[in-house]
Amino acid sequence: MESVSRFSARTSWNVGESSYAAAVREAQVSGRRIYDLTISNPTRCGFSYDAEELLQPLTNAKALVYEPDPRGVLSAREAVAAYYADKGAEVPAGDLVLTTSTSESYSFLFRLLCDPGDEVLVAQPSYPLFDFLADLDDVRLRPYPLFYDHGWCIDLAELENAITPRTRAVIVVHPNNPTGHWTSAGERELLEALCARHGLALIVDEVFLDYPLRESAEARSFACGEHPALTFVLSGLSKVVGLPQMKAAWIATLGPERVKSEALGRLEIVADTFLSMNAPVQLAMRSWLAGRRSIQGEILDRARENVLLRIAKDAPGQLQVLVAEAGWSAVLGLPGCVGEIDCSERLVRERGVVVHPGGFYGMAEARRVVVSLIGPPGDFEVGIQRAISEFPAE
Repeated sequence: MESVSRFSARTSWNVGESSYAAAVREAQVSGRRIYDLTISNPTRCGFSYDAEELLQPLTNAKALVYEPDPRGVLSAREAVAAYYADKGAEVPAGDLVLTTSTSESYSFLFRLLCDPGDEVLVAQPSYPLFDFLADLDDVRLRPYPLFYDHGWCIDLAELENAITPRTRAVIVVHPNNPTGHWTSAGERELLEALCARHGLALIVDEVFLDYPLRESAEARSFACGEHPALTFVLSGLSKVVGLPQMKAAWIATLGPERVKSEALGRLEIVADTFLSMNAPVQLAMRSWLAGRRSIQGEILDRARENVLLRIAKDAPGQLQVLVAEAGWSAVLGLPGCVGEIDCSERLVRERGVVVHPGGFYGMAEARRVVVSLIGPPGDFEVGIQRAISEFPAE
């Protein structure tokens, strides 16, 4: 008799291959020339990394001694505090908790704030990782919309309508991924007041904060200013220093002193239960954060000098570039894409061009796709030209 394995309901995902994923896989093994416009791993984009300078801090002999601190090594937390000081924010090292990734940060916060079945509000469009993290921590996500009208805005009325007795937190990605929307000063003020009024925590993901595509007064960390509601600001080395493989992130805890103190005490126990941060990376963080501007400059130049707007101007009716204020991604509209086959799947099969379906991020509009702005420029331009040639103007 064959034994039957039992799995948790929280992992009952559809693990089958989608038709889009099948199209990408088939294109990759076909031997055809592929133009991948989704490359967003900075270490694979041709930027200049000084190997000796980046790897030397990992040889610190102090890493041979095990001295666990649940909030993270003090020197690393002080380096993060200095990063915020450069942005005009006072974040004491004692208010920081280090994690191995923003994914782990979210998991810690879901466990801190939510019982099984409690709810967290998250913007749509947004990165699909949240769905899996929420499932794994037995948390329910409820979407609130970003709408587009010559720029992206939070639908604050719909956000407040989404609050139920089981809502525990609101997630804001600042700037949003993939839309590149900055949370404006007015939106921030209303969000903070709403969270304070309803007793909700505000979780702000700022991993792309250092990448404004143009100068903007909205490029301001939520760590700055007053915090009427319990607020957690998340970021990490993956984007700040362009080193996703080094696995280091943080949670800055802000808000009214009493509730902030209780949150930090509980977070410390959560972190102490796992002690996931390794010593060599923590000891290297001061050096890496101090040298961040070099790689940030390269990435910013690549994103800002992207050819999308020029191509869109030359191809009216074929390519729409939605306004993006910051980050590494752009949302595109392909007005000429009609028919039953998804636009992104058709591009892979017919033109060898890989883009992300807008539906991957929760976009209902069938003709929207998402591309990365930091891939190799030559391949990007050829790929975009091949994409628009597939869809003639309406």
